[in-house]
Amino acid sequence: MPDLTFRITGAQAVPFAACPTIAFSLQVASGAAIHSVALRCQILIEATRRHYTARERASLCDLFGESDRWSQTLRPLLWTHAAVTVSEFSGTTEVSVLIPCTFDFNVSAAKYFYGIEDGDVPLCFQFSGTVFYAAPDGTLQIDQIGWDKEAKFRLPAKTWNEMMDHYYPNSAWLCLRRDAFERLYEYKRSRGLATWEEAVESLVLSGKDALEKEAVS
Repeated sequence: MPDLTFRITGAQAVPFAACPTIAFSLQVASGAAIHSVALRCQILIEATRRHYTARERASLCDLFGESDRWSQTLRPLLWTHAAVTVSEFSGTTEVSVLIPCTFDFNVSAAKYFYGIEDGDVPLCFQFSGTVFYAAPDGTLQIDQIGWDKEAKFRLPAKTWNEMMDHYYPNSAWLCLRRDAFERLYEYKRSRGLATWEEAVESLVLSGKDALEKEAVS
């Protein structure tokens, strides 16, 4: 089987996709001619491989708990899976790995990216799949790529933040259970509030007032 090597050479946000998307440039190299590769990628966020500011630690508390416990709780996170077809090449070729990104805060990866203010996010791309190539006698050969093939890449947090600002300017996305939404909708209607922001702010202020009264009593 040809020895394939993989390297991520860059990443950029796709400006006009159907949803927020980052395109990673993947370089594939081989010492033999390749007919095609049906490639699968598993992408991990290697959370232990970077430093965190105090603000970032506070933002990531929902994922990893209080920072004094991070030596036990900080761990790699699965971001996503992707598939890409690599066309015929000899030597090296480059393809784009398109990764749709969610702003759903029920997803751990979205919480993590949102909590990072600056610097880079260390990623590990783990590869598997099927490679099609010609044997010395010209017959078509098929082999599997093992999970030991991987590539490291440090994604600038700025890339993710600017992408979300482009697709969701000055806004965020929150998914609620249907019953919770109905209660919030009823609260908004009953008080004649014009926007969802006003409804949420009203609830937050009510909760704050209740906590202050409880503290006084």
